[in-house]
Amino acid sequence: MEKTVATEEREGEDAEQVVNPWQVSAGGKIDYDKLIVQFGCQRLDEALIDRVQRLTGRPPHVFLRRGVFFAHRDFNEILDAYERGEKFYLYTGRGPSSEALHLGHLIPFMFTKYLQDAFKVPLVIQLTDDEKCMWKNLSVEESQRLARENAKDIIACGFDITRTFIFSDFDYVGGAFYKNMVKVAKCVTYNKVVGIFGFTGEDHIGKISFPPVQAVPSFPSSFPHLFSGKDKLRCLIPCAIDQDPYFRMTRDVAPRLGYSKPALIESSFFPALQGETGKMSASDPNSAIYVTDSGKDIGSKIRKYAFSGGQDSKERHMKLGANLEVDIPIKYLGFFLEDDAELEHIRTEYGAGRLFTGQVKDRLIQVLTELVERHRRARAAVTDEVLHLQF
Repeated sequence: MEKTVATEEREGEDAEQVVNPWQVSAGGKIDYDKLIVQFGCQRLDEALIDRVQRLTGRPPHVFLRRGVFFAHRDFNEILDAYERGEKFYLYTGRGPSSEALHLGHLIPFMFTKYLQDAFKVPLVIQLTDDEKCMWKNLSVEESQRLARENAKDIIACGFDITRTFIFSDFDYVGGAFYKNMVKVAKCVTYNKVVGIFGFTGEDHIGKISFPPVQAVPSFPSSFPHLFSGKDKLRCLIPCAIDQDPYFRMTRDVAPRLGYSKPALIESSFFPALQGETGKMSASDPNSAIYVTDSGKDIGSKIRKYAFSGGQDSKERHMKLGANLEVDIPIKYLGFFLEDDAELEHIRTEYGAGRLFTGQVKDRLIQVLTELVERHRRARAAVTDEVLHLQF
């Protein structure tokens, strides 16, 4: 049985790690098993992954088969409905706070494209330029500019333009969308929003009023031009698990408004180059690989900053092998090297001391450079005319 928001809040009070939409810290490695218990979501198991392959006829995405997306809420119900011939829609988003996306930002979009292609369903992408204006102390104009730049990177991911609606909050909020925001706001008390999000008396009221903005794209009636007469259409949200508090609130409110609870499929964090103590952050450029980085930049960052699990001498490494649990190049290859056999070979040889850190980093540099170059070419094709048509 799913826990209530209040139960989840009480269980989270004594947690050592802090995971919310604005802060991820644990004083060490994130304990995802603890997060599943604390948040009250479910582990994504092999049976669900096998169902995806059976229903779509496509091999599971690398992020599924390697556990990058590891938790869910009601994903099984989405698959049940799909098996009955009922469609759903996808909703994901981005808070534009940097000029360009880094690899961690690409994860949900790469996976969402796979889901859209596999299930052939509509997608809405929210750019929360209002949120970043309030949290990052950006001007309205700068937040809007960053949203436009980020939209180009998102379009470059290759979504089906006939099934995709990209919008920014500053441009779109109003009408049916705003009506749903007000309905949600009336269902959430001040005490509850403080309990879920940890707001304090020092936070301005804009922050406290924001959660309904991110909640209501979960409801098809927020998009009458897309889903007119389809108020019962289910929504699936691919996102990182730090966004879960928004949608715990949304799922608590939805039945009271006569809407279906949104389903979620949630990912772990893409680690910083320096190690797994947190997620890759746009606020520290040396922790991140950006889609605007050159091959030279990527090589320099990987060689200089990527935390290695290799030993401190050739002799010790050949004797003891690498510690794969802390090695960032191995972890990045786990995200982006699609060949399972090659990845397993590298893990085996590196763990046994027969491959060295430099060799593993060189392979990672090659993989990431190819990925970023493909993205750069796709982004260059997003002209102002294309942007105007899709955003």
